[in-house]
Amino acid sequence: MSIVSIASGVGALPAGAAALAAQEGAGTAFHPVFPWLILALPLLGAVVNGLGAFLWREDKRIPSIVGPAALLASFAIVLVNFIGMSGAELHGAEVVRLWSWIVSGDLHIGVDLQFDQLSMLMCMVVTGVGSLIHIYSVGYMREDPGYSRYFSYLNLFVFFMLVLVLGASLPLMFVGWEGVGLCSYLLIGFWYENREYANAGKKAFIMNRIGDAGFLVAMFLLFVTFGTLDFVPLLEAAEGTLAYGGLLVTGITLLLFLGCTGKSAQIPLHTWLPDAMAGPTPVSALIHAATMVTAGVYLIARTSVLFALAPVSQGVVAALGAGTALFAASIAIRQYDIKKVLAYSTISQLGYMFLAVGVGAFTAGVFHLMTHAFFKALLFLGAGAVIHAVHRAWAHGDGHGDGQHGDPNDMRNHGGLRAFMPRTWAFMWIATLAIAGVPPLAGFFSKDEIIWYTGAFGYPVLWGVALATALLTAVYMTRLMVMTFHGKNRTFGHGGTAEAGRRLHEVPLVMWGPLALLAVLSAVGGWVNIPEALPVLPAVEWFHHWLEPVFEPAIAIAEARNLVAEHHSPMGGGEALWAGISAVIAIVAVTATVRVLSPKPVPTEAEAVAPTGFARVLHDKWYVDELYDRMIVRPSLALWRACWRIVDTGLIDGAVNGVGRGARLLGWAGGQLQSGRVTTYLVVFMLGALLVLSVLA
Repeated sequence: MSIVSIASGVGALPAGAAALAAQEGAGTAFHPVFPWLILALPLLGAVVNGLGAFLWREDKRIPSIVGPAALLASFAIVLVNFIGMSGAELHGAEVVRLWSWIVSGDLHIGVDLQFDQLSMLMCMVVTGVGSLIHIYSVGYMREDPGYSRYFSYLNLFVFFMLVLVLGASLPLMFVGWEGVGLCSYLLIGFWYENREYANAGKKAFIMNRIGDAGFLVAMFLLFVTFGTLDFVPLLEAAEGTLAYGGLLVTGITLLLFLGCTGKSAQIPLHTWLPDAMAGPTPVSALIHAATMVTAGVYLIARTSVLFALAPVSQGVVAALGAGTALFAASIAIRQYDIKKVLAYSTISQLGYMFLAVGVGAFTAGVFHLMTHAFFKALLFLGAGAVIHAVHRAWAHGDGHGDGQHGDPNDMRNHGGLRAFMPRTWAFMWIATLAIAGVPPLAGFFSKDEIIWYTGAFGYPVLWGVALATALLTAVYMTRLMVMTFHGKNRTFGHGGTAEAGRRLHEVPLVMWGPLALLAVLSAVGGWVNIPEALPVLPAVEWFHHWLEPVFEPAIAIAEARNLVAEHHSPMGGGEALWAGISAVIAIVAVTATVRVLSPKPVPTEAEAVAPTGFARVLHDKWYVDELYDRMIVRPSLALWRACWRIVDTGLIDGAVNGVGRGARLLGWAGGQLQSGRVTTYLVVFMLGALLVLSVLA
């Protein structure tokens, strides 16, 4: 594997480095162009907008330009490098060395950027989808008083995500890992005046720290074992240093997966992600689609060699991913908050990604990560358009704002919006059919590939779980569309159709424009990886071949132990047959859900009664939050209150206050002895004399 050090960091190879690279042979045709600018531009945007929050609070023109422009410029540089890498014979990673960061004994950590097929693909997703979200935010957040602060946080979020995916070492990745955690706290609790929203930000921050502890311990173990934390030398030495299935590699990978579980909201650390809906809707799109929650999948993909050496860990990843996918899908089917439905959908789809990397189908997992970024960003931004339109209709209708009518997020307050928002309706249906797995949209190819490989690698139970989850996905997403866009409008009550016609409008171009681009990507984004087994469609396996150099060492480890995919599913039949069955299941589920739900009257939020029976269990999210409250939160509060009363108030305060009282008592006694009264002195003299006589006697 070839590594080229670029000291200047601006894309030009020094003569010595170029000569060395030429001697090493492979992978010398690609030279990153202005790699440091990919990171510097979003950071510069964050600084400028941060200053603007104090300097030009009322002027929103500058953040409207600087925020999106920083991302678009970064995306342009990434695109140039992506095209350059596409035409190169790159079999190893190109490492751009910017400067030395930490030097302590044997520990040498630099600010180094790693360019390979995986990091370049992630940069395309992060900056591309992130740019569209920034543009959309110009319209969505226009009236918010914290406009400049919002764009500062958003730019900073993307900067840290780029550090995460481009970092050439685990410590530098961890900087980005913690940075996106910080920015998620700032953005989820963006409207911090609301205590509930502020608590949601704290919940996300604290729960992620649980997983991050595992990441840190794994790094310590890797440094002790390898003497380095740089990805290239560490992964090259992994197979020769670690025993296959050994306790050490199993422990390291499980600790890494603990970090992934927190960051990517898998069971049991999943409860923070639905609460993250407290932030502005574009933030939800950024977190769920392109950045933070995909970091866990990226970490496993980046360290695929370690996981290939740990079959027990792979089994845990696959089982937990499949369980999370089904569990979250079951909750989504009974939620009424449009953003909560999408939040649990994200958790479920992340479960699919972990299932893929857990069974060893690393390319399939990353493929679904990419397509999911397209249609989930579209769904969240579409939901934001709906919320924006309903909120404005209420606020401008009678001057009372949304509190007069209810929650603009609640789908029971929507209905019939197709007539008022036809573009948003069309775009969201494309995303819905894509995530449901209807061909030839993007989600069909990526999700079907995961389901197929799960069965082909010999996991029949998880294969069944994946199929069941796909069915539930089609049902709950179709339910969202029917309740929001079809039937009679309920925004102003069942009899308020005329009022809705006057007040409800399609969102402006700056908001629906990004939706249109994401709709195109959701439709055709899966065509980069069409397997040969599918009939009619032309075979296009570009995506698979693009990532092949990254995952080739892990695949070689599996093949050496005869862990290869079969050519049939657990129930028989080839890939083409089960792709057709999956497509039929998706289409039937969507059609049946529309037919069943469309005729049913939907009560408004004010008219609705509390669900009962099993529906209540699903609506209340299987009572996981309540369980954590009783088993962890309340006992912890009781313990800390006891520590406060006994240790802090009783012991520490008691000791400090006791010293003060003793000093006061001593001063009072001394004052009594020095009163100036002769009788007092005589009494003391007599007591002293008696004491002396008693001793001498």
